[in-house]
Amino acid sequence: MGSRAVGLEERNPAPGVVPTRSAPAEPVPTTAVAVPTWAWALPPVAVLALVFLHPLALVVQESLAPGAYAQVFSSASFRDALVTTVWLAVASTAGCLVLGFVLALVIAFVPFPGGKAVAKFIDVFLSFPSFLITLALLFLYGTAGMANGIWTDVTGDPAGPFRFLTTPWGVLLAEITYFTPFVMRPLLAAFSQMETAQLEVASSLGARPARIVRQVILPEALPALAAGGSLVLVMCLNEFGIVLFTGAKGVTTLPMLVYSKAILESDYAAACVVAVVNVALSVGLYVLYRGVSRRAGA
Repeated sequence: MGSRAVGLEERNPAPGVVPTRSAPAEPVPTTAVAVPTWAWALPPVAVLALVFLHPLALVVQESLAPGAYAQVFSSASFRDALVTTVWLAVASTAGCLVLGFVLALVIAFVPFPGGKAVAKFIDVFLSFPSFLITLALLFLYGTAGMANGIWTDVTGDPAGPFRFLTTPWGVLLAEITYFTPFVMRPLLAAFSQMETAQLEVASSLGARPARIVRQVILPEALPALAAGGSLVLVMCLNEFGIVLFTGAKGVTTLPMLVYSKAILESDYAAACVVAVVNVALSVGLYVLYRGVSRRAGA
């Protein structure tokens, strides 16, 4: 009985007595380690320094050999390569802008069967290597290409008339063929965002297609043209595969001169000097483009 009574008293305490419960244990505060914001930039900077900055520093260091810059700058081959590189890049960019603008206009505003497929093919074309396009042109217009083969079969001549691929004009054609889609892609994106109501209003007011293109479409396309043109200009300045695979005689650009100095002549100091000049030219053009686009509000 005694033990039973004690159990009942524990379950049913006396009136007025409030049962006490042990307070729950307070959680132990944990101190979070705050990582500085700049620390997150260390891994990508380390990778960039390893794969890009360190090799670039080695190239610059090699170019500082005594008399290397004076020797390269005083050579006629360097001056000719610099002039050839600049005029080929500027001419190719101008051709890509004109041809890319016309083709983008047709694809975006002229309905025809397969227009969407052509627009998607442009995205695939951007992934093609440059030497593949050059080989295709060689198969078509090379010395032993299809065009010369058809000519000799029809006329009986021992050789065909198409020999321009081994000239600067062949390099120019190959670069325009390869780099034009790089202008068309931003143009098609810009045209897809244009309000068709502007075109309809201009057409209803009696404006002809040429005037609509000049006063309505072209102003909207200028930022895309600037972006595509600047990209093509920088890429043409550094193009190596097209010039090499066309085998154009007498066409020596700065990348080709780097290859010639380093591989054929084993003059690494001169090759590094030319490479530094090429990099400085490309970076300078990029900085100029960014400054112009910032002032224009692009």
